[in-house]
Amino acid sequence: MAQDIPKEQWAQVIEKTGGPVEYKKIPVQQPGPDEVLVNIKYSGVCHTDLHAVNGDWPLPTKLPLVGGHEGAGVVVAKGNLVEDIQIGDHAGVKWINGTCLQCDFCQQSDEPLCPKALLSGYTVDGSFQQYCIAKAAHVARIPKDVPLDAVSPVLCAGITVYKGLKESGARPGQTVAIVGAGGGLGSLAQQYAKAMGLQIIAIDTGDEKKKMCEELGSRAFVDFAKSQNVVKDVQAATEDGLGPHAVILVAVAEKPFQQAAEYVRPRGTVICIGLPAGAKLSAPVFESVIKMVCIRGSYVGNRKDTAEALEFFRRGVIKSPFKVIGLSELQKVYDMMHQGQIAGRYVVDTSK
Repeated sequence: MAQDIPKEQWAQVIEKTGGPVEYKKIPVQQPGPDEVLVNIKYSGVCHTDLHAVNGDWPLPTKLPLVGGHEGAGVVVAKGNLVEDIQIGDHAGVKWINGTCLQCDFCQQSDEPLCPKALLSGYTVDGSFQQYCIAKAAHVARIPKDVPLDAVSPVLCAGITVYKGLKESGARPGQTVAIVGAGGGLGSLAQQYAKAMGLQIIAIDTGDEKKKMCEELGSRAFVDFAKSQNVVKDVQAATEDGLGPHAVILVAVAEKPFQQAAEYVRPRGTVICIGLPAGAKLSAPVFESVIKMVCIRGSYVGNRKDTAEALEFFRRGVIKSPFKVIGLSELQKVYDMMHQGQIAGRYVVDTSK
């Protein structure tokens, strides 16, 4: 059962690690028995996509590879075992393209930890193409009244930071510091934190990012490039001077990961989300012990986290700052990422 689907489509493809990406026509694939084919209308561009191009992580990528894992579109074909999603439904292709659904982790709602997980735009082709395959069990269900361009960054950035905030254990009224607050993940993290009743300290650099963070409701902005002492400035931005209850690290450089345990308050939690290439975590042992600091990693959300994160968006309390650019211009976005020039998120329109 399928709509009229072309045999070929436009896509951005990397043939070798390090790129470049090449805009060209490739065949449209057919979904397997438990899969759907989604006509991608828009896809957010994430720093992970750049890591995939560069081969930054100790995880081999599929080659040739179509990147992208924030794809929002319409289901145009489905396998014969798929019953709970219909042709014409709106759906999102996320980082977790599919899992086994049988292992310990899948059975405990930790499907992102599945050892057989398929990763969109990394181990399987992702959403920088007009038609994308994904396991039906794992595509996000997007309400039809939600705009597909605006929701696409939520499919990774939104879900990921929402999960991190949940993992932090921060409660309404408490303070959370968001490091990398002016980027794609950070801009969404601020909004989810505000919607969850948290006070926010934004940490980033640059006047444009400061302005955006203030508009998103952060109570303080610490410019790490201008600060003489980031640790003291972050602590001073809290009401009692003891530091934030939680730190959400979505930075793409290593240094913030070395600082966070120093300014988080006693019994605070440091949540590591960003994945700078080759970076190491370190924290002073004495202070970490006597302050009873918790340092933990937070990966992407599960299917329930996805539904919750999308519901915040549907209710209008999350607005992802984004700019739209044609899929054919993806390399321009990567170039801006290299130079740290992006405030908010870029979304590619697959029709251009």
